[in-house]
Amino acid sequence: MQSAAPRLPASIWALGFVSLLMDVSSEMIHSLLPVFLVSGLGASMVAVGVIEGLAEATALIVKVFSGAWSDWLGKRKPLAMLGYGLGAASKPLFALATTTGTVLGARLIDRVGKGLRGAPRDALVADLVNPEQRGAAYGLRQALDTVGAFLGPLLAVALMLLWANDFHAVFWVAVIPAMLSVALLAFGVREPDAPPGGKRVNPIRRENLRQLSPAYWWVVGLGAVFTLARFSEAFLVLRAQQGGLAIAWAPLVLIAMNVVYSVGAYPFGKLADTMSHRKLLAIGLAVLVAADLALAAAGAGVLLWAGIALWGLHMALTQGLLATMVADTAPAQLRGTAFGVFNLASGLALLMASGLAGWLWDRFGAVATFGAGAGLCLLALGLMASPALARVGRDG
Repeated sequence: MQSAAPRLPASIWALGFVSLLMDVSSEMIHSLLPVFLVSGLGASMVAVGVIEGLAEATALIVKVFSGAWSDWLGKRKPLAMLGYGLGAASKPLFALATTTGTVLGARLIDRVGKGLRGAPRDALVADLVNPEQRGAAYGLRQALDTVGAFLGPLLAVALMLLWANDFHAVFWVAVIPAMLSVALLAFGVREPDAPPGGKRVNPIRRENLRQLSPAYWWVVGLGAVFTLARFSEAFLVLRAQQGGLAIAWAPLVLIAMNVVYSVGAYPFGKLADTMSHRKLLAIGLAVLVAADLALAAAGAGVLLWAGIALWGLHMALTQGLLATMVADTAPAQLRGTAFGVFNLASGLALLMASGLAGWLWDRFGAVATFGAGAGLCLLALGLMASPALARVGRDG
């Protein structure tokens, strides 16, 4: 009789609920933000794309330094605490915003916090579990994170209906789960001790970066191409609004996407512990092509919601998997740096992708935006066919 798989540590579950609470807070705001910017503040589609791209790119670029810093310190939790604290502190600024400049400032502070916590937290997940549990651990954290990502918009819809589309009142409520998230991280997550006798070195020195293998750099390249093909979810919300979805119901777009994402993230994470990573990535890209084509073809009706659901399925297939591949291909002592560099490449790609998506929408319409996304997916699938990728991750 086969023995049961070991349980994931309590700190992994706690990290998942930390992410859940912060995502409830963030998505209460972000699910309404595109509509607030366009209908409330008179921003253009290009402005929405630039704000989203700059905000997310800022988060991912900051991860380079936070990841390297956590490697140098030999500690992950203090930087994660600082990052979650900044995220919580930024929330009142959204409630006070009356200009696009204030929104941009709040988004940047929030995303600096996300950047500070992201790479140390992802490295901490790998530190807390055995290699054969990494897919499940990343999948569980991502699943709980994504539960928050649909509970937040659901709460936003209810409050918008209750309070007659009062954006600012909803944004004030979002402060509460953010504060709870910081408290849970402080008291519910125990970081393992660093190996004794470790010497502090600069992890981004050339001789240390040479320890990152060619397989790791392939994962970095893949992550960047994936991000180019998948621009900000703000454009899903705007596509649905273009099709006639009322302002108060706009968060339903992210609710639908994230329900699919959260349900699939943990099972696909466990599957990544036993199945070929390359096959799972290719399936994820094929699903994103289908999502883009559905969204390009319809601004309302069944096809629109099918495209949104397929977008969530793509996220479930690929996001935890890419994190697992980074952890598998990076040395333990450079794990924070490895996640940081990976996210730098993805951040720069996201800046380009969101700006391009907004420009295409303004000049040629939504069909061009989603059509370009499908084309970039096909480019990524071509890259997946490279024989060099057979050495990346588990290809069995």
